[in-house]
Amino acid sequence: MSAFVERLNGYRLTTAEILYHRPDHPALLQTYVWQEYDLVPRFPVLNKFLRFWESELDGKLHSVWVAATGIIAPTELKYFRGEFTLQ
Repeated sequence: MSAFVERLNGYRLTTAEILYHRPDHPALLQTYVWQEYDLVPRFPVLNKFLRFWESELDGKLHSVWVAATGIIAPTELKYFRGEFTLQ
């Protein structure tokens, strides 16, 4: 599926701030920022990434903050020298 079609099907730019314990110093937290298009509110892409993190990486997850925004809103669509049809 193309990125444009995904966005029309409800995918939104999703940003997750992941706090995790450093493997070499578990008392210290470090942050990782993840960004991808994902389907709100279930977030299957983010959940797949977090399952990978827990099974393959050493840093234990502390918390995850998620923000999602729509890239295409009805007010942002404008005609420019023609029309297009979505099927």
